[in-house]
Amino acid sequence: MPVHPQIKLALEALAKADIPPIHTLTAPRAREVMNAMSKARGGQPAPVERTEDRTISGPHGDVPVRIYWPKAKGPHPAFVYFHGGGHVIGDLDTHDTIARNLCGGADVVVVSIDYRLAPEHKFPAAAEDAWAGYQWVRSAPSDLNIDPKRLSVGGDSAGGNLAAVVALMARYAGHTNIRLQLLVYPVTDFAMTGASYTAYANGFGVLTADAMKWFRDHYLGRAEDAGDWRASPTKASLEGLPPALIIAAECDVLRDEGVAFADALRAAGNDVQRREYAGMIHGFFGMTPIIDDAVAAQRYASEALRKALS
Repeated sequence: MPVHPQIKLALEALAKADIPPIHTLTAPRAREVMNAMSKARGGQPAPVERTEDRTISGPHGDVPVRIYWPKAKGPHPAFVYFHGGGHVIGDLDTHDTIARNLCGGADVVVVSIDYRLAPEHKFPAAAEDAWAGYQWVRSAPSDLNIDPKRLSVGGDSAGGNLAAVVALMARYAGHTNIRLQLLVYPVTDFAMTGASYTAYANGFGVLTADAMKWFRDHYLGRAEDAGDWRASPTKASLEGLPPALIIAAECDVLRDEGVAFADALRAAGNDVQRREYAGMIHGFFGMTPIIDDAVAAQRYASEALRKALS
């Protein structure tokens, strides 16, 4: 199926902007480009009661976090959110609108984790910081006004990867308080062998096949790391995990590994829902309000969070 007409217009605008391919940039320059693109989207996010930036203790220093409180009365369930960006780019600001929309849409406290980025901090640094962030929320500082028995984890792309990894770590630790893992076009297998890597290699937005290789090579320290479940969660034993909601884009190099991960989760006996948006590309979830399916997907995610955490 061809891209959706709204995505076609977005791709035409991207072409006119003449942004160099990510795989031709340095990591610092790629971060600048992503920050500029996120600022250019505009739109008015959902209202929240308040936000606060803090730092928490990580395994190798402080980890910045941003907390969003909904207008509803607490104590609230909590959603630990990990931003996308291939483990190399992205930060609290690039994904601020998504966090606000999910906070307001689901009436949930969102804690966004600004994990360390590669190549300055190679695998498993991001996973270690993600786990530290989840553990901090699980400890439920009293001023967060949350119910630690009603937690969820999630993220988009690299953030979906980290959410899936944290859910696995929590299972190994014997935790049972995660009610939902919300995985938006997650990276699940750094083998990168799905047919979608060929079908959507170029011409479908910023995440090309070459860009994914660039992200992988920046994040992983060794080729063998691709077989570690903390990098490729599909390599893990998948029994006994929290329910998963996987949101996917049809025209995405990551599409097939997301399908395979959903199938593997189901085969292991887990509750899995997967919704694919026809004609959408990687990154569409954050393209509110200009892409109707982005608005619909965020609403769907918010409703799923609300239901799972009620």
